[in-house]
Amino acid sequence: MFAILKIKTLICSFIFALLLSFSCFSQASYKMNSDKKYSKINFQLINNLIVIPVEVNNIELSFLLDTGVRKPIVFNFIKDSDSLKVINTEKIYLKGLGNDGLVEALKSSRNKFKIGDAVNYNQVFYAIFNSSINFTPKLGIPVHGIIGFDFFKDFVVEINYTKRFIKLTKHENYKFKVCKKCEVLNLEFYNDKPYLNAQAIIEGKEIPVKLLIDSGSSDSLWLFENNSLGIKAEDNYFKDFLGFGLSGSVYGKRTKIDAFKLNSFIVENPKVAFPDSSIVANFKNIKNRNGSFGGEILKRFTTIINYKNAKIILKKNGNFKDPFEYNKSGIEIEHAGIKLVTEKEIDVVSNGYGDSKSKNVVRIDAIYSPKTKVVIKPIFNIANIRPNSPAEKAGLRKGDVIISVGANNLSSSSLQEVVEKLQGKDGKRINMVVERYGIKIKASFILKSLLKN
Repeated sequence: MFAILKIKTLICSFIFALLLSFSCFSQASYKMNSDKKYSKINFQLINNLIVIPVEVNNIELSFLLDTGVRKPIVFNFIKDSDSLKVINTEKIYLKGLGNDGLVEALKSSRNKFKIGDAVNYNQVFYAIFNSSINFTPKLGIPVHGIIGFDFFKDFVVEINYTKRFIKLTKHENYKFKVCKKCEVLNLEFYNDKPYLNAQAIIEGKEIPVKLLIDSGSSDSLWLFENNSLGIKAEDNYFKDFLGFGLSGSVYGKRTKIDAFKLNSFIVENPKVAFPDSSIVANFKNIKNRNGSFGGEILKRFTTIINYKNAKIILKKNGNFKDPFEYNKSGIEIEHAGIKLVTEKEIDVVSNGYGDSKSKNVVRIDAIYSPKTKVVIKPIFNIANIRPNSPAEKAGLRKGDVIISVGANNLSSSSLQEVVEKLQGKDGKRINMVVERYGIKIKASFILKSLLKN
């Protein structure tokens, strides 16, 4: 499946290096009622990312489920989250992906978090009030934060990507079932983040790699270039905006490799990003780390994650053979809010006269009554555009408001539906209408691959 938005490939891939010690944090846990053996939670899957409902101090919010983060982070203080009280606070600074420095935040303790039937009455989280850190425009639905390790550590967590539910099972109630079609891999933990050993096949060479499991990245694979190991993009790549992290935008190379192996499971021709060396420098503290793999790989499996026993179980699902595509148009789209539009509607009022027994109508008076109504329509902007891409060469610009794609007006579309209209194979023509400074502009371009087959 197409990775939907290049914008989103790192929207949630935050690898937080917090500039303080966590040794003083309470080891409070999530608990379920004694009569509950497990809890099921339905989730939304947006751009390969899992969005789950979370109650924070009795306020209903939406969080991304991110194995690459330690403590929960709340960042979208808009609408629903405005009423969230940030209590028992102290100021800290966070460092994430990007090169824009530190981000100020508040550490809040003794909070109540409820996820399904699991409750933690002493949860620490970080509140970021920087309005630029907001996933909602990138995903098209309200997202208020991210949660990871603190949630995973207390249960055996099954993630079913095809049926879109998470099942939490108490460790004492979980019984491992032998599965001949499954692979069981060992996990290693560094700073409470899960890593595993896999193999990347590049230019015919099988290379062992240690990767972070990052469900908070919608991309497939990130690899850190290392010529001595043979981890490199060769000549078949293009430079691209990979997304943004907590500390700014991230750029790098995009390409594909021969295959990615998880024991006997072989994923053919996966899409790979090689982030710039300045970004890779942030990860030097993780010994022998070679990158990460995210949602576009994970969605191909039903996974059972057991942090306590340091195991992950993978079973192929119906997504396993989906092709890996990338953004050939060069356009990155975001949901930029809503607008009120006045539309005309016609009421037809008919009056019939006749014999009620024979049902023969003698005369009909049809009265057409024009009315107007105000409706809410979404706004989709071009948030970024790749230099020399087909879209840029067609005259499209950052900030253009997309009105239609092909014959489809986008007034009732979701962000994901809009992006899907822009995907396709080489040679597909895309016709668009955009609005710029109140003027409607037509544009047409042909999708073209930037990678050799």
